[in-house]
Amino acid sequence: MAKQKVEYDEKAIKSLDALSHIRLRTGMYIGRIGDGSNPSDGIYVLLKEIVDNSIDEFIMGAGRKVEITRQEETITIRDFGRGIPLGKVIECVSQINTGGKYNDDVFQFSVGLNGVGTKAVNALSSRFEVISYREGAFKRALFERGKLKAEEEGRDKSQPNGTYVEFSPDPEIFKTYHWHDEFIAKRLSYYCYLNSGLSIIYNGTTYHSKDGLKDLLRTEIGEEQTQYEVFHHREDKLEFALTHTGTYGETYFSFVNGQFTNDGGTHLSAFREGLLKGVNEFAGKSFAGEDVREGIIGTIAIKLQDPVFESQTKNKLGSDVRTWLVPAVKEAVERWLHTSPESATRLIDKIKANERLRTELAKIKKEARERARSVALRIPKLRDCEIHRCDPEPKKGKDRRNETTLFITEGDSAGGSLVMCRDVETQAIFTIKGKPLNCFGLGKETVYKNEELYNIMSALGIENGLEGLRYNLVIVATDADVDGMHIRNLLLTFFLRFFEELVKNGHIYFLETPLFRVRNKQQTVYCYSEGERNAAQKELKSPETTRFKGLGEISPMEFGQFIGADMRLQEVSIENLSEVAHSLEFFMGKNTPERKAFIVQNLIVEDS
Repeated sequence: MAKQKVEYDEKAIKSLDALSHIRLRTGMYIGRIGDGSNPSDGIYVLLKEIVDNSIDEFIMGAGRKVEITRQEETITIRDFGRGIPLGKVIECVSQINTGGKYNDDVFQFSVGLNGVGTKAVNALSSRFEVISYREGAFKRALFERGKLKAEEEGRDKSQPNGTYVEFSPDPEIFKTYHWHDEFIAKRLSYYCYLNSGLSIIYNGTTYHSKDGLKDLLRTEIGEEQTQYEVFHHREDKLEFALTHTGTYGETYFSFVNGQFTNDGGTHLSAFREGLLKGVNEFAGKSFAGEDVREGIIGTIAIKLQDPVFESQTKNKLGSDVRTWLVPAVKEAVERWLHTSPESATRLIDKIKANERLRTELAKIKKEARERARSVALRIPKLRDCEIHRCDPEPKKGKDRRNETTLFITEGDSAGGSLVMCRDVETQAIFTIKGKPLNCFGLGKETVYKNEELYNIMSALGIENGLEGLRYNLVIVATDADVDGMHIRNLLLTFFLRFFEELVKNGHIYFLETPLFRVRNKQQTVYCYSEGERNAAQKELKSPETTRFKGLGEISPMEFGQFIGADMRLQEVSIENLSEVAHSLEFFMGKNTPERKAFIVQNLIVEDS
């Protein structure tokens, strides 16, 4: 059948008003939409955009308290800053490129820089209300999906200056979603770490920090042993804190104008460089950067006028800050080491221990590489894809580097199904044999002595850090039985023990596959739980139910839909780094009686 010819003339050109464009191209403004199960989902971005404005008021010296409440899907935020100028309230929340953030005399170090944030919240809310209080007067405006529905102004001397915002995310955009208080709590804690003296009250719980970023590290480290007391430095436009632990790799929390830049950027690179130069200047040595930073946990926050981010969601800084930041960090580190001889001694001892470990590993690495080369020119059990995360940006066509995925699966049958139905451009398969080694308590040399773990590391390209990561998503695809869960735990222990950044930066997922297939001659329903199975059995007439015992039982024709556009993934996230060591010790250590007692107490017996 021939395609209908469409004229390309003036009638084909459409112009959208700004708020309609936000609703049509939501991802351009808030990133992923999601359902609230991930801290990066859109509903949390909406909350952040409003709270950012309250934080900007605090930074400018107006208002030391923010009150936030949530009742079901509705959020209210009340700050006690200066309040929006009453004559511009409607424009500031509904007209793109209108706001005080363009005036550097009023907002010097603003988070919300482009005048879009609040407007996006307005456009993406089924109901949005704003009230500004200034000097005993107020202005109120009510919107629905960005459209003004009511406004009023008057006098109210009982209300102190500030701004009140109430919004409900629009179900037309966000479909089914659910707020998770733990995600909100972590974000609000970060606000307080970055703004000592600020109090945020959320549903009756108060968040406050006295020592800023030092408190952040204390919370993240928890009871884990550190090599020396946390070093904390603070000045007008720069604050950082650091210490070393016994873990592998480097862990950082970086911020710009209060925004958590989880992908780092130029400020993090400058911080790492300044630390190295400060240590080497103090010690009169030329230590390698990897030896100085191995085991570090650090955090840095800078204030910057007109910062340049790589996207509206501001995950990575692009501004050139090296020229002033490197010497500032270097000088602070050097001064600290000269005035804290005990900490300096422990840090240098840690660096020298890292040097020795790296030297010892060098021989083991060489033997591992030679062994790998003798086995094959390529990585055994890896069916690679054509595109990789670390590839250069394509000069033309769609950039699919963030779609790149490595499925780690057990056995040839499951791997075979995946290989036959995968997208060869972006989906790779790595098949493991049996259960991997339990890495809990083992040293880094384990990775090089164990052939399978070495091959996983090589396939991922992470031997020298995440810069070489070849896949954006690493998905563990195992059977939904006891053995499959055990394999998940063993692989997760491997990643957390030696490549914690991979987990912390949100690259590790578990694949959810259906447990049941319920069908009749007219319809087939795949069910991921017994509840879904029961509902499907009631809905279909004369259904036939199949219980999938393993991934290998699902045919390649069926499997394709479970790793396509509707793929169900469970992200592995770290709420708090201090929980990692405790959890690994409990679940993967040698505390068998305690673990056995826990299993017995929490055992669920299903009715037959």
